[in-house]
Amino acid sequence: MKALVFDKELKAVDDFPKPQAPLGEALIEVHMAGICNTDIEITKGYMGFTGIPGHEFTGTVKEVNSSEKSWIGRRVVGDINCACNKADCHYCRNNLGRHCPGRTTLGIYGRNGSLAEYITLPVENLLEVPDSVPDEIAVLTEPLAAGFEILEQINIYPHDEVLIVGDGKLGLLINHAVSTTGASITQVGKHPEKLGLVAGSRCTTILLDEMPDNQYDVVIEATGSADGFNFSVAHTRPRGRLVLKSTIASGQNTDMNPVVVNEITIIGSRCGLLDPALDYLASGVDFSALISGIFPFEKTLEAFQAARQKGALKILIRF
Repeated sequence: MKALVFDKELKAVDDFPKPQAPLGEALIEVHMAGICNTDIEITKGYMGFTGIPGHEFTGTVKEVNSSEKSWIGRRVVGDINCACNKADCHYCRNNLGRHCPGRTTLGIYGRNGSLAEYITLPVENLLEVPDSVPDEIAVLTEPLAAGFEILEQINIYPHDEVLIVGDGKLGLLINHAVSTTGASITQVGKHPEKLGLVAGSRCTTILLDEMPDNQYDVVIEATGSADGFNFSVAHTRPRGRLVLKSTIASGQNTDMNPVVVNEITIIGSRCGLLDPALDYLASGVDFSALISGIFPFEKTLEAFQAARQKGALKILIRF
C-alpha cells in the first residue's frame, strides 16, 4: 500500500505491507488524513517514533475481525488511543483508556498511523461520521476533540475570562470548543489573518506585540513553542488555571516561581472524546477557512513542507 514512513527521514513508498486487522479490530481504508504539529514534532524526535505517522483521518471500514460486522461499509473517525482493556488495568476499568500504560497510539506510539492507505483500530474506538459531514471536515474531529477535552477536565463558566495563546490550527479549534461555554474569550497570536477567523462578538483578538499586562481566570497555551509557557504563566491570575496543549520535542527553560507564588493550577491536556467534537462539526459550522490545502498522496512530502511553513493552517492528504 501507499504510505509515508518516518525512520530518521520521511519517505513516501508504494510497497508498504498492508496491515491485517487483529482480533477485535477493523481494517479501515483511509480517505483523508491531516498533518498535525505532533507529526512535525515526530520528525524532530518526539516520542522516538519510527513508522507511519498520522492520527487525524476519516475512512471506510473494509473488514472487521470480530462479530461486529455491521461496521463494514461505514464511514468513520477513530479514537487514536488503543487501550489494553485488561481486567486488572486500573485505567481501563475506570474508562481512562487514553492513559492506559499498555496503550498504543495511532501514528505516535507503538502503532502505524493514518498517513497510509489502510490502518487498523479497535472497533470500540470507531465513531460513524454523519452523511452531512464531508471528509475534509470530518478529518478535523480528532484535533477539535483535543479542544473539547479542556471542557472535560475543568469547568469554564460564562463569567470566566479566558485567554487562548496561539493562533495556529489547534488554537483556533480550541476557540470553537470554548465558545460553547459562553465565557469571555481573548485570543492572542502573531497573524492578523488567522485571528480574523475568530474575531467577533464572542472573541476579542490581540496581536502578540500589542498584548497588555492583563491576567485571566483561564489561560490555554497552544503555541507549539517553548516560549508560550512563560508567556502564559505571566498572564494567568493568582489561583487561575493554566491549560497546556503543546507537545514540543525540545526541552524548555521555564521559570516556575510565579506558578508557586501565584498558586497557579497547571493542567496538562491531550486527546479528547470524539462525540462532542463530531456533534459540533455536524452542526453546520463552516470550517473551510481552516484548511490551507489538500494534497494527493503523491505530493505528501510537499504537503509536509507546506505544513511546516509559517502561517499554514490545516494541510490534508487525499488518498
